[in-house]
Amino acid sequence: MSVTAASGFAAAGVVAGLKSSGKRDLAIVQNLGPLQAAAAVFTTNRCKANPVLWSEQVIGDGIVSAIVLNSGGANCYTGARGFQTTHETAEAVAERLEVSGGDVLVCSTGLIGEQLDLDLLKAGVWDATLAITTDSGVSEAAGLAAAEAIMTTDTRAKQARMSSPEGWTVGGMAKGAGMLAPGLATMLVVITTDAVLNSEQLDTALRAATRVTFDRLDSDGCMSTNDTVALLGSGASGVEPAAEAFADALTSVCRDLAEQLQADAEGASHDIAIEVVNAASEDDAVEVGRAVSRSNLFKAAIFGNDPNWGRVLAAVGTTSAEFDPYGIDVAINGVQVCSAGEPDQPRDLVDLAPRAVHVLIDLHAGPATATILTNDLTHDYVHENSAYAS
Repeated sequence: MSVTAASGFAAAGVVAGLKSSGKRDLAIVQNLGPLQAAAAVFTTNRCKANPVLWSEQVIGDGIVSAIVLNSGGANCYTGARGFQTTHETAEAVAERLEVSGGDVLVCSTGLIGEQLDLDLLKAGVWDATLAITTDSGVSEAAGLAAAEAIMTTDTRAKQARMSSPEGWTVGGMAKGAGMLAPGLATMLVVITTDAVLNSEQLDTALRAATRVTFDRLDSDGCMSTNDTVALLGSGASGVEPAAEAFADALTSVCRDLAEQLQADAEGASHDIAIEVVNAASEDDAVEVGRAVSRSNLFKAAIFGNDPNWGRVLAAVGTTSAEFDPYGIDVAINGVQVCSAGEPDQPRDLVDLAPRAVHVLIDLHAGPATATILTNDLTHDYVHENSAYAS
C-alpha cells in the first residue's frame, strides 16, 4: 500500500473527465487524525503554478487536513481565473470533508497554459469524497487508485512503504516521468505517516530526506513549475519515534520512489547512477555529478552503448569543483577506463547491455561523496516530448 499504508488516512482516485483518455485524473488524500501535522517542499522554479502558490500559503501553519491532486492540466500561467479555480477546488474539498479550505493542499500536473474545467473538478471532488467517506477509502485499492489518478506520461503507478517494529508506518505515492530536475522537490509526491510528530519535526525530516533523494534525481535537467512533495502526519499509531529512526525510514521511502521515477523516465533505456567520490565537499560532488547527468553528449553515448569516458571528463571540467584535471579516475560498470587522466582498461570491456549503468568518478580532492541519478537520451524521449500535449 502507499498513502493508505499508514493508519489515519483515506484516499480515492476517480475519473473527473480532465483527461481525454478517460482514465483516473483526480485524487484526494484525507488525514483522519488525531493529528493533522504537515510539511511540504516545492519547486524553486520562479515560474510557479497556481496550486503551488496556493499550497505555499496553506502549509504556513503546518496544518493540513487533505490534499487534492489532478492530472490533465497544470493550471500554470492561467491568470486570476486559474488561481480562483485552485481556491474553489480546495473549498469544494473542504465543504465535502467538513474541514477548512485553508487546510487543503492542491496539486496539479499536465499541460501549462490551459484552463482547467472547474465544473469537472467539482464533480470529481464529489465522487472522490464520496469514495473516501466509505470504508473502502482506507483500503490498499484506494491508495492505488489515488496513485494512478496523478499519472501523466507515467507508465505505472509509483508506491512505497516502510513499517517500523515499534508500530508506525511511512507510505507514499509519486508521479513523474519527465521534467525531473531538482529544486527542493521534483514531481508530485504525497507521503503519509501515523507516527506522532509535530509539523516542525516533519519539516526537518522531509527537507533532509529530499536533499539526498529527490534532489539528486536529474533525469533531463528540466525543472517543473508544479513540483510538490508533501508529508502528512496523523499520529494515529500513538507512537513517537526517535528522530533518527523516522528520518531513516522517510529517506528510504523517498529513495524508493525516486528510483521508481528514474526507472519510468520518458523513453529511457538506461538508468544511470553517477557516483562522485573523494570530492572536497558534498556540494562539489553534487555539482560534478549533475554536470555529467546533464551532458547530452554523455547521455547519447550511453544510449548507443558507447562507454565514452572522455565525455565524462569534459563535463567534469565545466564545474567549479576543486580537483586536479589530470588526477581524475573514471570507472564505468566496474571497468577502470581512466586513471589519473589517462587511459586505463580498454573501453571495449565495459558492458552497457544491462539497463543499470554505474559511473564512478574519483576526484582525489577530499572526503565527500554524492550520487546523482539520471537516464540516457533516446529517440523515444525526443519523440514523446515532441508529441506530448495532454
